[in-house]
Amino acid sequence: MRAAIAEAVAELERDGDVRCVVITGSESVFAAGADLNLLVDKGAQDVSDIDLGSYWAPIANCRKPVIAAVSGFALGAGCELALMCDFIVADESARFGQPELAVGIMPGAGGTQRLLRSLGKQVASMMLLTGEQITGMRAFQLGLVAELAEPRQVLPRALELARKASRMPPKAVAATRRVLSQGADLPLDAALALENREFLLLFDTADKTEGMRAFLDKRKPEFKGS
Repeated sequence: MRAAIAEAVAELERDGDVRCVVITGSESVFAAGADLNLLVDKGAQDVSDIDLGSYWAPIANCRKPVIAAVSGFALGAGCELALMCDFIVADESARFGQPELAVGIMPGAGGTQRLLRSLGKQVASMMLLTGEQITGMRAFQLGLVAELAEPRQVLPRALELARKASRMPPKAVAATRRVLSQGADLPLDAALALENREFLLLFDTADKTEGMRAFLDKRKPEFKGS
């Protein structure tokens, strides 16, 4: 499944007609984590040879916005997959957790670091060290989830937001995502300098002129990605 997801995201990234990607599961399970049958008899070198990171790279490094639409369980690698996305839409049935310690290992696809950055040390430590799951509502209250959708409306709402993102100018979208990603761990002065540089560069794009002209003309802009 990791390979299939990676291949699908890579294909969508290459498709010039695609502006945004949504990853979802079923109404009861977003992704329940790794198949332990694959790992139980393997040593460190065996797992290293599988190169699990190569399967996650297309999602984590996708140049287009990626939205997670989560209902039900998002556990272990499933939680990590959701955290790799730009933002998460979930409902109250969602359950986020990192239960790896209970089977003798720890998260290995960014779970510790992304939870720490999203939730802070207290909640991240509680989830990681106890295996405690948090509900969709709690995740929304803590800022892990961007929007709490109504039951059975997670995917429709995520697709609605994806359509909004897809109508934005591609170069401005890419610049904003770069600043969000690269600036998060920089000192404030350095992050503001990065933001200002990207801001100024957008004034040399045709989409800037189109966007401002459309606003002044009271019409919808037609962004071309240039």
